[in-house]
Amino acid sequence: MLKIPGYEGGPLVQGDAYLDDPLFWLVHFGSSLRGEDAQRAAFGADWDAAMDLYRTLSAEHAWPMFSVPLRSGHTIYVVYRNFVDEWGVDYLIHQPAWSEAETLAVDDGHFMGPGMAWPELLSAARQPVTEGIHDADARLLLLFPTLGDALLPDDAAAVLTSALAALTLIEDPADVARTLLENQGQWAPARWRSTGGIWINDGGHSYRNPSNAFALPEGRLLEISSALHGGG
Repeated sequence: MLKIPGYEGGPLVQGDAYLDDPLFWLVHFGSSLRGEDAQRAAFGADWDAAMDLYRTLSAEHAWPMFSVPLRSGHTIYVVYRNFVDEWGVDYLIHQPAWSEAETLAVDDGHFMGPGMAWPELLSAARQPVTEGIHDADARLLLLFPTLGDALLPDDAAAVLTSALAALTLIEDPADVARTLLENQGQWAPARWRSTGGIWINDGGHSYRNPSNAFALPEGRLLEISSALHGGG
């Protein structure tokens, strides 16, 4: 049975097979595709099929899990948490020396985040690895729901459009990319800054804002910042 140290959850199953289904990505972006217009642009005529896939992904007896290794030795885990009436997606990070995984972001009705700035998302997606999910577009889209960045670079939409075009069947990926970047999950886009090598933000629901009582300790914040930015 698959396990994540310190993670209290149900029966984890390897979810990598879903990555080949173009509809998976649209379901995965659910919280960032708010409103009828956004859902129509993303799902089109595939709405019923997408809902069937959603029910499969949220089945109580099998929790899909995805592993995104980083060159530092850390691994980001994306888990479809399927407790009855507590469905959500957890984004965790772990390193073998840690006794338990830390939470980066939570995408559900009681959301927590953001977990990453845009430069970190891009770095994590593009880090070369020899195991786990290695396709940069898949890594980018899988981790995208952790994003919350008020200062996006000019090329962010083009980068996201390219990934959507590669992995989905959306008719207008540029339009959907703009919508995703405008929404950026359930939290307000945060402002990030580096202080002493630690990337922190001002988000009121983020584990990476030291002003929050529930923030991760400074040592973890430093290690996570280094890992996401490609540190060895």
